Amino acid sequence: MDAPRKPGLDPRLSPAVAARRVIRRGTPTLDSLAVEEPLEIRVDGEAIATTMRTPGADADLALGFLFAEGIVSGAADVSAISHCGRPGEEGHGNVLDVRSAGGTRLDPDRILEGRRFVPTSSACGVCGRRAIDGLLARVVPLARGRTFPASLVHGAIDALPRVQPAFASTGGLHAAVAVAEDGAVLAAAEDVGRHNAVDKVVGALVRTGRVGPGAPERGGPSVIAVSGRTGFEIVQKAAAARVAVLASVSAPSSLAVDLAERAGMTLCGFVRGGTMNVYAHPWRLGIDADDA
Repeated sequence: MDAPRKPGLDPRLSPAVAARRVIRRGTPTLDSLAVEEPLEIRVDGEAIATTMRTPGADADLALGFLFAEGIVSGAADVSAISHCGRPGEEGHGNVLDVRSAGGTRLDPDRILEGRRFVPTSSACGVCGRRAIDGLLARVVPLARGRTFPASLVHGAIDALPRVQPAFASTGGLHAAVAVAEDGAVLAAAEDVGRHNAVDKVVGALVRTGRVGPGAPERGGPSVIAVSGRTGFEIVQKAAAARVAVLASVSAPSSLAVDLAERAGMTLCGFVRGGTMNVYAHPWRLGIDADDA
């Protein structure tokens, strides 16, 4: 049986897609694969983290990561984000420096307490929290407020295939999408790592002022939908962005559910074919847990 054909982006035109030789039914040909390369994130020249990611939206990834970690509180804390080195040099594009805005001093050591995130695989994102309880204590629970129709959650999940052009070519990328209360897509991203895709989405929301200090009460992200399973750090990133609902096509972990409960976030899993499991705060979708 032939492997499925993967039409989509031309590897020569997209930094997210690469061509590699493959033998298919005894015939050599080229296949489109998702690009995976390291990205070192620096703050004012000091290395903070390295993650394996798919090139593209690197500035949003760094901004989203630093926002989720509490190192930046909003776009105004940053003056510039740029790749180090010169085009044509080996490794160019894989080191990103985030510069403090005038009058602001970003102090990663104060937040990270001397920790640095070592290189990690894209499957695990930038992990390594020494004390989960400390992170839980940092989450400010969402107040009880507006409810949303279940159709908004299904619509966010349905939007995932429409924002995955590189996945159509490779079959090897995760996606995340943020939608507003009216269902409008506010940000979307692809990456070999689920955590990176969420960082890219959150970073785009921070950059455009929809998340962070001064963000409007209405018009911001109501739902973040992700492909694959939902782990603890994805809930952490969504909670930092004050997103009310996190939805996934697959299962959450036990710790993801615990953090969603603490954060006041509605957590949905197995959102498929018009059904879903709601693991935390079902009231936000009009569901009375006592009657369910």
